[in-house]
Amino acid sequence: MPKQNETYTRDYARQLDQNDPLARYRDEFYIKEGTIYFDGNSLGLLSKRAEQTLLDLLHSWKTLGIDGWTEGDNPWFYLSESMGDQMAPLVGANNEEVIVTGSTTSNLHQLTASFYHPDGKKTKILTDELAFPTDIYALQSQLKLKGMDPSEHLVKVKSKDGHTVDEGDIIQAMDEEVALIVLPSILYRSGQILNMERLSKEAHKRNILIGFDLCHSIGSIPHQLSEWEVDFAFWCNYKHLNGGPGAVGGLYVNKRHFGKNPGLAGWFSSRKDKQFDMEHELSPAEHAGAFQMGTPHVLSMAPLIGSLSMFNEVGIDKIRTKSLQLTGYMLDLIEHELKGYGFIVRNPKADETRGGHIFLEHPEAARICKALKSHHIVPDFRSPNGIRLAPVALYNTFDEVWLTVEKLKQIMDDEEYKKFENKRGVVA
Repeated sequence: MPKQNETYTRDYARQLDQNDPLARYRDEFYIKEGTIYFDGNSLGLLSKRAEQTLLDLLHSWKTLGIDGWTEGDNPWFYLSESMGDQMAPLVGANNEEVIVTGSTTSNLHQLTASFYHPDGKKTKILTDELAFPTDIYALQSQLKLKGMDPSEHLVKVKSKDGHTVDEGDIIQAMDEEVALIVLPSILYRSGQILNMERLSKEAHKRNILIGFDLCHSIGSIPHQLSEWEVDFAFWCNYKHLNGGPGAVGGLYVNKRHFGKNPGLAGWFSSRKDKQFDMEHELSPAEHAGAFQMGTPHVLSMAPLIGSLSMFNEVGIDKIRTKSLQLTGYMLDLIEHELKGYGFIVRNPKADETRGGHIFLEHPEAARICKALKSHHIVPDFRSPNGIRLAPVALYNTFDEVWLTVEKLKQIMDDEEYKKFENKRGVVA
């Protein structure tokens, strides 16, 4: 064991990198020379495998034309299902419960339209006040479509500190008027992991369906959605899963709901053997594929094929182990090196409730983020005063964690942040 003061040296960080069993995967990614990229919880980096599978599918279009739908290494007609099979281990689901389709928002619209059925007193949707805006917009829209007033029928559980949500408060809000619950698996404003198993059990005790937004958890923590009996889930694939900007999303539907007609039906909701019968009466797929709508976006799915091969090769448990080590090390350095500089750590400290990114709060956050970028360190600013730093297990290093904390200290000591306006850019 190193002496306590040695853990704050760069030599110690480099020693951790030397002993890292996942270190070789860094070479799989395109990392701009001289840049530390800590924004993988917003957009993951491109890997060489993802680049290759994109080129492969372009080649199939080039050489096969329309026959690419049923021929080649990855026939397009079955691509959503085959990628769902590859993704199922990441969410702890049976293969037929997962489909790669749509986007975060379109999938939430689909799932809410399919599972929200106000009946008698049960008319409300329960969420939390820290939910990502797109979830709120979609839920408000779905309520309006059912003739409900969102100000009355969308219940948002309050946060006591503006960053985390007490699970006890969520459970207390599960009253006889709630028909559906939609919550984040990880809160983007703090990295807090909600106990999905506990919340699902409590919801089902009260005859309430429950679903989760996995955007900040898929690819960073293990899940057991089937075992936990979660009703449904949805997510994007461009953050920790490195599927590329605008990558096709994914959804999960528990098998007990198979046979249910989708709320928003489309041609690809159909059974594969019936789809080209061209009938006007839908024969929905007998698995999660029923919740697809339109033709799969093949070229936007292609990079994910390569990316998923890496995740399945490594295993989500090993990724989670290193992720915890990286964020734990960063928190330790922040506490030791940045004391007295006005930073507030908003992350839960316990491993079981800490996701894959660090959330720091500071009155000069926008300026500090700009100062970091001037030193080729890429953070993520969140209004009004949040700095998110995501050391990603597959391509970030302990040395980069050490260098970033040291640079933050220098920026504060030299007041470099004062060169910049304390205002976010167009894209934060």
